[in-house]
Amino acid sequence: MDKIINVLLVEDEETLALIIKDTLEGQGFRIRLAKDGEEGLRLFAQEKPDVLVADVMMPRMDGFEMVRRIRKTDRQTPVLFLTARSSVNDVVEGFELGGNDYLKKPFGMQELIVRIKALLGRACPTRPDTSTEHIFEIGQYVFDSQKQTLTYTGLVQELSYRESEILRRLCLNRDQVTDMRQLLLDLWGDDTFFNQRSLHVFITKLRHKLAKDERIRIVNVRGIGYKLIDN
Repeated sequence: MDKIINVLLVEDEETLALIIKDTLEGQGFRIRLAKDGEEGLRLFAQEKPDVLVADVMMPRMDGFEMVRRIRKTDRQTPVLFLTARSSVNDVVEGFELGGNDYLKKPFGMQELIVRIKALLGRACPTRPDTSTEHIFEIGQYVFDSQKQTLTYTGLVQELSYRESEILRRLCLNRDQVTDMRQLLLDLWGDDTFFNQRSLHVFITKLRHKLAKDERIRIVNVRGIGYKLIDN
């Protein structure tokens, strides 16, 4: 790891928090702990972490409310939610509030490490990507995958790492099916049902961001993947 990753972990289960802290520090991360959303808000402002890892169910202020407040002033810091919840509605709510990823308890420490690195764009993909193309015209939009921006008539939207990577792959395979399983393996690390739902939420968010040009569609090819069409 060429640069120390600073992680703010907001978790009210003390034993789990200490296990995560010890494990990640053993891998070269720097960890700060908060036990509830209120303390998390305060430390987030002080520490300006590279990644925020937050439990959802906490006393005083839950993880969703904490992230909702953070997103009023900070849209870029990646947020990974930890939760025992599993309903699709909870997953969708987390992403709509500004979460970038979701990890369901119980989880393995190695999976947590992979997810954090992926949020920062440091995870190695399962297959090499030799394409150097990074500027794409999508209808009336211009997408810059390096800057992670999507521009429409001068209006710039900033994309998360995963949004940008999904859209880049769709652009490279324009008018062809982009394999869902490969997207999941590259960007999530596995193709479980829970992560399939997460991918679908990201696709829905991209559709909204491309909605100003009615010619653009991201089509779901059931059971196989997604296709970007812009004609």
